[in-house]
Parts: sequence; structure tokens; C-alpha cells
Amino acid sequence: MSVISVRIPRELKKKMDSLRGVVNWSEEVRRFIERRIREIEQEKAIEELEELIQRLPLMPRGHIAKYVREDRDSN
Repeated sequence: MSVISVRIPRELKKKMDSLRGVVNWSEEVRRFIERRIREIEQEKAIEELEELIQRLPLMPRGHIAKYVREDRDSN
């Protein structure tokens, strides 16, 4: 595992110290970072998908309904 350090206001550190034993701050920070990374990765994936969709050729009008009808009729 790696170690990081973060600067926080003195007053916040005092409040954290008063909750020592109740809250595992290392675990809280680790979970927050993991969750935030997942959020950012999802946002990037959505942006990439949107860009890909924009580059797809448009279907001529009426083709989708035609394909749906054909699929229903084939069952």
C-alpha cells in the first residue's frame, strides 16, 4: 500500500481526533477515493459512448420500425 498526506484545517483535525475510535478515517478516505474514481471513470465512459454515438451514421427514416416489424413476424 502507498501513503498519501493531506493538509486539513487545525479545527477539522481536532474534530476528527474527538471521533477517533468511532470512525476509521483511513478507511473512510480510502472508500471515498475509490468511489470518486469510479464516478470519474463512469463519466469518461459515458462521454466516450456519446462521442461514438455521434459518429454513427443515421438510419434512414422508417428503417427501425421496419426492423421491429420483421423481428416480430419472424417469431
